[in-house]
Amino acid sequence: MTDGTAPGKDRQAAILALMAVQGFCAAFFLFDATTDLLANPDSLFQGPHMVLELIATLGLIAGIAFEGAYLVRLLRRQAHVERALSVASGALHDVMESYFEQWQLTPAEADVAQFTIKGCSIAEIAELRGSAEATVKTHLNAIYRKAGLRGRAQLVNLLIEELLGGPVAQRVIDNSA
Repeated sequence: MTDGTAPGKDRQAAILALMAVQGFCAAFFLFDATTDLLANPDSLFQGPHMVLELIATLGLIAGIAFEGAYLVRLLRRQAHVERALSVASGALHDVMESYFEQWQLTPAEADVAQFTIKGCSIAEIAELRGSAEATVKTHLNAIYRKAGLRGRAQLVNLLIEELLGGPVAQRVIDNSA
């Protein structure tokens, strides 16, 4: 999305707009059917027009109820996903900090490691930190040496498997060796 709104918010707004239109139509049909019945109480039994209006009105009301339930489910799901993402983000940070402490990374190395885990290139890390690319490479080599890893992929893999709670990455590494 180019305007910065979340796709879930767009769906919510679309559903609310659809519900509003359907609510207006249902109110119109209900008003029309009521005035027809008040003007001529026997019109309900004289032709299909009144029956069709009532069926259309009931269909619109059922649609509004379904969409309302769907919207509530969407909002609950969005809240759950946001909570899970927050927990995962906090857990990843805690796991990273624990490993950085265990590996005895310097603050500069920890900073470079965080940018590396986020997927930044060496050039991007150098720009973000205001340092030379050679300095970033030196920090990366120190990180991999201290951690006993061969590169970025293993660093990220280690953190992910820690979050997932199993040695998935180790099986993949063992099978490829």
